[in-house]
Amino acid sequence: MIALGPSAKRPPHIWLETFVSSGLPLTPVISVLLPVALLLAGCDREAPADVQEQGALGDAKAGLSGELDRSHEGELMPAVAVADPSGNALNTGALQGGPVLLNLWATWCAPCVVEMPILDDLAAEYGDALRIITVSQDMQGAEKVVPFFAEREFKQLEPWLDPDNTLGFGIGGGVLPTTVLYDSQGREIWRVVGEYDWASAEAREAISEAVE
Repeated sequence: MIALGPSAKRPPHIWLETFVSSGLPLTPVISVLLPVALLLAGCDREAPADVQEQGALGDAKAGLSGELDRSHEGELMPAVAVADPSGNALNTGALQGGPVLLNLWATWCAPCVVEMPILDDLAAEYGDALRIITVSQDMQGAEKVVPFFAEREFKQLEPWLDPDNTLGFGIGGGVLPTTVLYDSQGREIWRVVGEYDWASAEAREAISEAVE
């Protein structure tokens, strides 16, 4: 689902964010195609936080539908440098030594908004046994992510930023949220493309493949 051609090789969720953020009027054709594209991308369009969360919570009530995908099993985690709003750097290629649950998300992605507090609780539950890393794909970076984190007061999650979507391209995900479980050697075990119930017994059973 990664877009081809001259659009900077951006996946669907990125060119959708670019279009919505531009403020350009919708033509009749785009008015029809945009909702379809958004549905395929698995993300809500960028909207005010209160409106977006209402839609996200509605999606949650309807059930989380992501499934485990093992087709990339054994692939190494891409070595990409991401940073937090303070400029602290994190090289994902240097995370070997313990299992990692890597989540790609954005503030404008309704399923992502639903998952974030659940992932925060999950990080508290597993502690040092599992590192949960959430990396924002918002093109506006800290401008969007800092207030999002401040409002929700996450206890465990850190606001890592990837505004150029380098990590997203490295993983090969064109849909948000995308969450990947890596073993202690940095090799992929499985991934979930789309929303998932991380509070479920099924999720804990799947995570146990990496956490002893």
